[in-house]
Amino acid sequence: MRVLLVGAGGVGTAIARTASRWNLFEAMVVADHDPARAQRAVAGAGPRFTAAALDASDEKAVSQLLEAERCDVLLNAVDPRFVMPLFRAALASGVNYLDMAMSLSHPHPDDPFATPGVKLGDEQFALAGEWESKGLLALVGMGVEPGLSDVFARYAADHLFSSIDEVGVRDGANLVVEGYEFAPTFSIWTTIEECLNPPIIYERGRGWYTTPPFSEPEVFDFPAGIGPVECVNVEHEEVLLMPRWVDAKRVTFKYGLGDEFIGVLKTIHMLGLDSTKLVSVGGEKVSPRDVVAACLPDPAEIGDIMHGVTCAGTWVTGTGKDGSPREVYLYHAADNDWCMSEYDSQAVVWQTAINPALALELIESGAWSGVGLLGPEALPSEPFLDLLADCGAPWGLDERKPGATV
Repeated sequence: MRVLLVGAGGVGTAIARTASRWNLFEAMVVADHDPARAQRAVAGAGPRFTAAALDASDEKAVSQLLEAERCDVLLNAVDPRFVMPLFRAALASGVNYLDMAMSLSHPHPDDPFATPGVKLGDEQFALAGEWESKGLLALVGMGVEPGLSDVFARYAADHLFSSIDEVGVRDGANLVVEGYEFAPTFSIWTTIEECLNPPIIYERGRGWYTTPPFSEPEVFDFPAGIGPVECVNVEHEEVLLMPRWVDAKRVTFKYGLGDEFIGVLKTIHMLGLDSTKLVSVGGEKVSPRDVVAACLPDPAEIGDIMHGVTCAGTWVTGTGKDGSPREVYLYHAADNDWCMSEYDSQAVVWQTAINPALALELIESGAWSGVGLLGPEALPSEPFLDLLADCGAPWGLDERKPGATV
C-alpha cells in the first residue's frame, strides 16, 4: 500500500513514526503546507518515507500528487476545514480515503439549540453514492474519537448486549502541562469548533437534536487512575455515525473539560475570538481563531512538559446477552510519559494516530473491506481490537453496576 498522508502536525508526525516503527506500508508520502514540517515528520523514518509540500485546499494539486506518487489511499491528518477538498480529490483520483474528523457542521439559522442545521459529515454523506459506484472506500472518523470509540460500540453490540439503551462516548484525563496556565493538549482550532457548536444528541424516535453548549453535566468515573471528572455534551462525529450502524435508543458524546477550560472557551466566544471570518489588523487579513491558535503552545511540542493519563472510551448500557441489565465502559488509556519514551509523541496525538495506521493495515491485509462511505462501526471489531493489543496498546473493559453512573 502506498499512502499519501496529508498533514505533518502532531497527529500526522505520530502516524509516520508509528508506521515506521511497525514497518507498515510500501511507501508513505507525508505532505504539508510547510515543507520543513513534513521533512521533520519523516526524519529518521527510513527510505520508505518521503516529504512533500502541498496546499490541502488545492484539489488539483492533491490529485496530481496522488497520481505522481502512485498512491492507493489518502490519509487526512489536517483540521476539518480541509476535509472536503481532500475527500473530493481522492474520489476524483480513484483512490481510497480515510480521515479522523468529518466535514464541518453549520448551526440551524433560527433554532440552533434544538434543531440541527448542516450536521457533521453531511457534505461527505451527500457523495456516498459516488464512492460506492466507483467501488472505492471512504472510511471516515477513524481516529480515537471518533474511531476507536466507534469500534468499541460495534464490539459491545455484537458481543456484550442483546439490546442497547445508550451508547455514550466519554473522554477524560488528568493531564497537566508544566509552565502554562492554559495549554490545550489537542488542536485548539478543532477544540473551539466542537465545543462551542451546539452539541448533538441522537434518540430513537426523535432522531438528532441539539442543545446549548456544555449541557447535561455529569460526573463520570474514569479508570487508569484518573477518577471522577465532570463531563458535558460536545458536538462529535460518533453521534452522527453510530446510529447508522448500531441499534441504540440513545447516543451521546461528553467531554471532561473542567470549569477552567469551559470558562476560557466562553471568554474566547464572548470576545469573538472563535470566529473564522477574516478581520483586518494593521493592513493584514487574519482569522481570530487562527490568532488564538498561534498564541498558544503547539500541542505537538509540549510532550516533554506534560504528565498524566488520557482516557478515551465508550460507555454502554442496556440488556446483556443473558437478559440481565448491564453497564460497561470500554476504553483505551495512554500515559504521556510512556508515549514520549516509546514513540516521542505526546499521549493525546499518539492515541489518535495509532488508529488510522492500524485501520490501513487491516484494509491492506483484507481483514477490513468495503465500498462506499463507511464509519468504523460498519466493520468487524475483533480484527481491530486484536491488532491494537498485539501492537502493545491494549484496551480495557470495565464492568459497572447498572444505574450507578451519575
